[in-house]
Amino acid sequence: MQLAAIVISLVTFVIGTALAARAALYIYKVVRTGSADTTRFGQPAQRAATVVKEFLGHTRMNRWGVVGVAHWFVAVGFFSLVLTLVNAFGQLFDAEFVLPVIGHWLPWNVFVELIGTLTTLGILVLMAVRLLSLPSRAGRKSRFAGSIAWQAFYVEYTILGIGLCIMMLRGLEGALEGVDSYDPAYLVSYPIAAAFHGTAHGTLVNLVYLFAMLKICISFAWAITIGVNPSMGVAWHRFLAFFNIYFKREDDGGTALGALRPMTSGGAPIDFEDPADDAVFGVSQVEHFSWKGILDFSTCTECGRCQSQCPAWNTGKPLSPKLLIMSLREHAFAKAPYLLAGGGKSVEGEERATAEQLAGVPAAALAEAERPLIGTAEAGPNGELGGVIDPDVLWSCTTCGACVEQCPVDIEHIDHIVDMRRYQVMIESSFPTEAGTMLKNLENKGNPWGLATKARLDWVKELKKETGIEVPVIGEDIDPAEVEYLYWVGCAGALEDRAKKTTKAFAELLHTAGVKFAILGKEETCTGDSPRRLGNEFLFQMLGAQNVETLNAALEAASEGVMGPTKRIVATCPHCFNTIANEYPQLGGHFEVIHHTQLLQHLIDEGKLLPVNPVEGLITYHDPCYLGRHNKVYTPPREIIGKVPGLRNEEMHRHKERGFCCGAGGARMWMEERIGKRINTERVDEALSLNPDIVSTACPFCLVMLSDSVNGKKNEGAAKEHLKVVDVAQLLLESVKAVPTAEAEPVDA
Repeated sequence: MQLAAIVISLVTFVIGTALAARAALYIYKVVRTGSADTTRFGQPAQRAATVVKEFLGHTRMNRWGVVGVAHWFVAVGFFSLVLTLVNAFGQLFDAEFVLPVIGHWLPWNVFVELIGTLTTLGILVLMAVRLLSLPSRAGRKSRFAGSIAWQAFYVEYTILGIGLCIMMLRGLEGALEGVDSYDPAYLVSYPIAAAFHGTAHGTLVNLVYLFAMLKICISFAWAITIGVNPSMGVAWHRFLAFFNIYFKREDDGGTALGALRPMTSGGAPIDFEDPADDAVFGVSQVEHFSWKGILDFSTCTECGRCQSQCPAWNTGKPLSPKLLIMSLREHAFAKAPYLLAGGGKSVEGEERATAEQLAGVPAAALAEAERPLIGTAEAGPNGELGGVIDPDVLWSCTTCGACVEQCPVDIEHIDHIVDMRRYQVMIESSFPTEAGTMLKNLENKGNPWGLATKARLDWVKELKKETGIEVPVIGEDIDPAEVEYLYWVGCAGALEDRAKKTTKAFAELLHTAGVKFAILGKEETCTGDSPRRLGNEFLFQMLGAQNVETLNAALEAASEGVMGPTKRIVATCPHCFNTIANEYPQLGGHFEVIHHTQLLQHLIDEGKLLPVNPVEGLITYHDPCYLGRHNKVYTPPREIIGKVPGLRNEEMHRHKERGFCCGAGGARMWMEERIGKRINTERVDEALSLNPDIVSTACPFCLVMLSDSVNGKKNEGAAKEHLKVVDVAQLLLESVKAVPTAEAEPVDA
């Protein structure tokens, strides 16, 4: 028995180690096929601290309650119990072998007992969760829909088998030691030891050989399996996740939200005024992704947390962030032999490798190399493979950031989607036709509706007519030095009728609070949020450069006044807020920007605004993605609502970090929604389940999308006629404004 156990275990160990090491080297080579990216190496100490924090704290996973706790024990047990594997090798040669120094140390034995047990229980919990949410039962509602089931179950059964072997060996060790009463060293395994009480010594020894062999063979059979499946993300993420988290986009450990990355070619930002002749615009081949992108694809564990939160997937559209990443991973590894042999196409589409270099490349890899990255799944006329990513998948994304926020291994989905869009828009001119109207209007008129520039001041005239309040234009009606806040109105705020109500309400509130503010008026133009997320980086650069120049001039003049460095920009549109604050620094514009809800909360706290008049009704607040998830502004709107007397606030099921998109982000505001259920309808249905009187938000795009759906529901008789959709600023104004008193009745003489 002992000889057989030794031979089988050592053979399995050697093969498993060799194959796993070879696969690890291969993964490294595949990752290196991506383009250069030198931005991932700053602040190494901070990056290392982020890895430790995210691993030991399980900062993403622990948002999911019992699943997070179970996964913590499985993850910690996987690495901390590796010495039990060493101990098992020793037991092959001596059944009573214990580790030197710590083998008889009580804290170590208690640790093995506890972690071994909790790891086993943890994997049982995770297996139960998976079985209760099988795609065959739950369909799209299962976050495991599309995951490679056999790989996941194989990994889980492997961990379960190892955990059971650890506890069985602990019990057998106790039996060999003759433990006949409770002993802290056998905190959990004592019942197993007691069960073998009286068993012959030779039998116990053979059982130790058997279970030590089983533990080793299960462990290295797993190593063999992942060794022959280098794209098996559900297994390899155990190692790759540390690197993926370390090399995440933000040095400070933040998620890849807020700003988009500048467009690069060969790792260097593209100079749009004088681009290099060989510059690659966007991503049209998998090797155009950066090496971090390939690492992202390789690390995906197929847990489906991104998918379960995706508004597109939840409304019947073809986009699943998980399936997109999995498709790119499988494509990258299938194409890798071609790339590693020196294959690749120039900008003109000419093959760089010689026939000799490609002679040994498998036919499957050569066929994979010919696949278009974006294209329908149908095969070509000569049997060519269809596209890797369907266009409907690419254009379904709202860039809401739910996938990035939820991913436990920090995959940067939005950056990859936008990179693919950039090539489609800027090189192929291939994008939804209705978005073309928006782009033309921006190029010609500086706003998505194509309205005349002077129309940006219509709301100012309306406000003066309605209230008598005059809104000054900086540099025309007011000296820049007198301005405390520059109010960035935005295209929707100035031109869209429903959004104009928010603009006028906010301006009236600032006037009431005695805040000195001004606007740019006709000097303002679109920030470029929509064209950038659509993929038209050139148009964003053009609009952004114009705005940065305008803002620098205005704020430089303002800084000469007594208020000095406190000059700030306030925006009512989260998309404008995000672009000016987070993306304009890429263009040389460094501004202090706040959202209007932040300023209003501040004015309430200072006592400059007093909400006293009751606004009766049940209210539910919708988190705009670019205010909440992208910029972590969750509290101010809720605090404002909480200060308005009469309101009863109730949260929708999906709110704050798990808030559900309105459907307008990622330039989807300007595209038709032809597949599945409308995202704004899904969100309004969730709101209506609370039977509210008011649906509130803090974004003009959200206001439009939610209003459209609510109006549709009213027409169908599915919503109360008095239900209204309003911005937080409108609610506050209603509460702040004095209620007009009735004129006194004339007294009879």
